[in-house]
Amino acid sequence: MLSEPLTLYKLMILYMLKQVKFPLSNSQISEFFLDNEYTTYFTLQQALSELLESTLIRVETTRNSTRYEITREGEDTLTFFGKKISEAIVEDMDRFLQENKIRLRNEVGVVADYYKNTSQDFTVHCEIREGKKSLFELNLSVPTQEQAEAMCSRWHDSTQAIYSYVMQELMKEKD
Repeated sequence: MLSEPLTLYKLMILYMLKQVKFPLSNSQISEFFLDNEYTTYFTLQQALSELLESTLIRVETTRNSTRYEITREGEDTLTFFGKKISEAIVEDMDRFLQENKIRLRNEVGVVADYYKNTSQDFTVHCEIREGKKSLFELNLSVPTQEQAEAMCSRWHDSTQAIYSYVMQELMKEKD
């Protein structure tokens, strides 16, 4: 076992990010650590911050979500030091990832964000991702921030219906 708990938490984060083929959100990583009582929220945030500073992970932030991915340097670090994580902890992480893989992937695979564009309207960007690959993107211009926020909120609940509708319309045979 490692003598410094923060180092262990960093290795655990790297391990989790390496095991999945998609980014994990801050809340997903926190869920594992806090539900299993490995550490406190603030200590976990410190570990994530230090991993970012040392470029062992990278971050992508959208309107209400922060997603982390392991970098090549992080993978190398895990290769060198990963054996310092106990088998029991590895089993806990593997079990969590296996039991929640579909839910975790779906949560980070649906992205919605907005920004003010040059014409002073707001552009709403909605996306469905599989891993790092974009499967579907939709960009809409709306006049108000309130409309942009509402569309982003609804995107998560309506993704499947919208995607299905668009695919059906585009695949229709011409009359």
